Amino acid sequence: MQPQIQILMAYKERIADQLLSRRLAGKGAVQIEGPKWCGKTTTAKQVAKSILDLGDSEVLQQSKQLIEISSKTLLQGETPRLIDEWQTLPALWDAIRSEVDRRNEFGQFILTGSSVLPDPSATIHSGTGRFAHVRMRPMSLFESGEGNAIISLAALFDGEEYAPAQNHLVLEDIAYLLCRGGWPQTTFLEGNVALDQAFDYVDSVVERDSQRVDGVERSPERARRLLRSYARNIAQQVSLKTIRTDMLNNDTATLDEDTVADYIKALKRLYVVEDLEAWNPNLRSKAAIRTADTRHLVDPSIGTAVLGIGPKDLMKDLDSFGLFFENMAIRDLRVYAEALDGHLYHYRDSDGLECDAVLHRRNGSYGLIEVKLGGETQIEEATLTLNKLEAKIDTTRMPNPSFKMVLTAVGKYALKRKDGVYVVPIGCLKP
Repeated sequence: MQPQIQILMAYKERIADQLLSRRLAGKGAVQIEGPKWCGKTTTAKQVAKSILDLGDSEVLQQSKQLIEISSKTLLQGETPRLIDEWQTLPALWDAIRSEVDRRNEFGQFILTGSSVLPDPSATIHSGTGRFAHVRMRPMSLFESGEGNAIISLAALFDGEEYAPAQNHLVLEDIAYLLCRGGWPQTTFLEGNVALDQAFDYVDSVVERDSQRVDGVERSPERARRLLRSYARNIAQQVSLKTIRTDMLNNDTATLDEDTVADYIKALKRLYVVEDLEAWNPNLRSKAAIRTADTRHLVDPSIGTAVLGIGPKDLMKDLDSFGLFFENMAIRDLRVYAEALDGHLYHYRDSDGLECDAVLHRRNGSYGLIEVKLGGETQIEEATLTLNKLEAKIDTTRMPNPSFKMVLTAVGKYALKRKDGVYVVPIGCLKP
């Protein structure tokens, strides 16, 4: 008999923990959204006082009978009450809305579940005013504990100075962490066992989830080709036409742009594809701002897995490595932006000037960020870009940037240059 392998997984704190507590304090119910495997249920269980687990087939069967007789009975329990896999019983949504109205108290329910939504024909109230939403993504390096998390974005926004901080992650580490991804369970695994999880994730998405997301029959192979096209065009502003052409190279069937758009929409509903919107600042110049989204996946491991490449392959192709690293950086910055009441954008104009990331907060402050693997040449190029963009911004109509940063994969130190630009290895960053 083979010995059983037991993995003891202690809970790693998530940025979403604080967001969830904050939302519960101001709404009757909170829905946690995000891709599967990102830890939604586990995070919810940290604060839930009672649980209705509809992922249990026996519980689900009983609940289906009970919902017709007395939905209130299903909602009884100490609060916050977690309703896990709620989408398997969509009638509960309206029942929760009504119960929130009746109780007139905050922090009553937490809803988690698959990204696969209920039957679109089901009548579901929007929940406006009663439901808040928390967006979760795969873990950032700060959350998974790989970095030393010395440099705080919040502190940079507040104008605080910091002494140079040492970075301990090397390029081989970044290549591995990129391919492993930020899936919580993988952070307790090592080597090829950890790397395997992203391949399993891709298989699950294309073989099952893309079919079930909205009840529309789709080709698993075509869904896989779309993900491959995204991976080949990661961190680039390519058009739908370009993606279609790329897919047609390996697709003998008829494929129009509407079909490609439908597949992208399905993968967005699954939170697998997450494009980056364009930033629209007030400019001194007459340059036209390009509004096309930058193509991104919710985690870079999806891209490397669907292309069948690993850390060693990235080390042999630094151009591809740089693009996938940008996807990794955008993932982490998006997580941090949530904690800072901010949103992440990219910038590109008709003069050809591009900036990889702009973190714009609700209070109007913002930071300009260029993403590079590292090295003096790349850092100098990125600094030039940041300074050019800053010079274009009309500061009579909006504030100066709170900071300018080159976010790198590697580098011995996180430091502030004499010209005021911060150079920060990704392992040193936290919200």
